Amino acid sequence: MGVSTRTLERWRGRPEDGRAGPRTVPHNKLSEYEERTLLAVLTTPEHRDLSPRQVIPALAEQGRYIASEATAYRVLRRHGMLHHRQSTRPKTHRRPKQLVASSPNQVLCWDITYLRSSFAGRFFYLYLVTDIFSRRIVAAKVHEEESDENAAELFGELLRRERIPAGQATLHSDNGSSMKGATLLATLQRLGVATSFSRPRVSDDNPYVESLFGTMKARVGYPKRPFESLDLAQAWVDRFATWYNYEHRHSALNWVTPMDRHTGADIERLRRRRATYERARRRSPGRWTGSIRNCDPAPEVELNPAKREPLYLQAA
Repeated sequence: MGVSTRTLERWRGRPEDGRAGPRTVPHNKLSEYEERTLLAVLTTPEHRDLSPRQVIPALAEQGRYIASEATAYRVLRRHGMLHHRQSTRPKTHRRPKQLVASSPNQVLCWDITYLRSSFAGRFFYLYLVTDIFSRRIVAAKVHEEESDENAAELFGELLRRERIPAGQATLHSDNGSSMKGATLLATLQRLGVATSFSRPRVSDDNPYVESLFGTMKARVGYPKRPFESLDLAQAWVDRFATWYNYEHRHSALNWVTPMDRHTGADIERLRRRRATYERARRRSPGRWTGSIRNCDPAPEVELNPAKREPLYLQAA
């Protein structure tokens, strides 16, 4: 309903909101004449293109004081006269467009993370791509440098291997230089892959890859020591990807593996799971106080879902 628990408790204790605002007029409030004078001064040809922070000191140098800068801003705002000029409007970053994956190979997300090497000040770079519908790792390649050329080669091979037709997939990433490099963008355009980007410095816009990095680096067996070579780093990443795709039961997938979800085998697995629970309940009904455990396949996946308006219920 869009109402916080604390507000609901307050309403129950006191049906009417007691907040009434100030009951007295501030003694230092501008008079109607002073407010009209202030607006007239601020809108003169001499001052209309300046901010109150510039106008008020200039008036003071002339021996004239009407109101403070804060009051001037408040009066302009109340009269609808406080606006940014378009050429100086601060740059804003809109939330990425909502992407919905109802089947595999529709929405892919990727990012690059550091892997420590045994050479001080040097890192290996893991390029990791995941399908948000199945959470399957579809590509994981370690390189010695970070570049859009490496990314372009990775995605060209991935699309051929997965046989993803042009116009089907959307690729989401953050705003790194490798993600927006000309070589990669040209390759994706040629292959018919749409692109989507996170807002700058907003990791929540690309949560599936960030979560996957956390799972990888927190996993038991992640090397505590730096990788000695590129081949050893790639070998470890390959083992992790195999485990994650084929053995790891994912909580968001109702505890089936990403590969089961990707291939559709999760439907049969969940059906057998449901049948087992139902037989157990019939055999020992006294041990079941409610319905059996949820055995439905995971729903479609949303990336950066659009804000939903709160639901307000009307009293009957």
